Amino acid sequence: MDGSHIKNYRLRLENASSYGDIWEVVKDTVAFTLDQRRNGMMLFLDDLPIQLGAYHPIGTNNIILNRILVRAVEASTNSKRVVNALIYNLLLHEYLHSWGHVSELKVRQLVYYVARECFGEEHIATAIAKSSPWALLKSIPLDKAFHAKRVMEIVKDFEKTDQKYIV
Repeated sequence: MDGSHIKNYRLRLENASSYGDIWEVVKDTVAFTLDQRRNGMMLFLDDLPIQLGAYHPIGTNNIILNRILVRAVEASTNSKRVVNALIYNLLLHEYLHSWGHVSELKVRQLVYYVARECFGEEHIATAIAKSSPWALLKSIPLDKAFHAKRVMEIVKDFEKTDQKYIV
């Protein structure tokens, strides 16, 4: 391989402007490295405990992302690149769970592998995968991140599909 895929994935993640854009990068990087692709996933944002980044309820097509965690990182940095890399890691982790990978250790290893193969060792997405998303929280005063729980929201236009459904 000539490394052009690394440049392509880096550019796509850096330019992503929505959860759906980041999700497409997640699916494509998993297809590239692990030869797996799954459509039909849904994303929800919810106010979860700060130590939980996201979760995938087994047997569903849902990913629930911690809105508080994402907002705390967004408030602490002006870097869309860092925020996108965080979201990429969280979505990738849960996407791998949706494939039946249940072991947290195995999923963390796969997240690092996929990120390293697709973004290179020195990219922020790989650094987050290697250390953990919580490394970004070291300098953030989390006492301001908590507030009254809001209603869970569905992210519209998360999954782009060409499938036509008969209703």
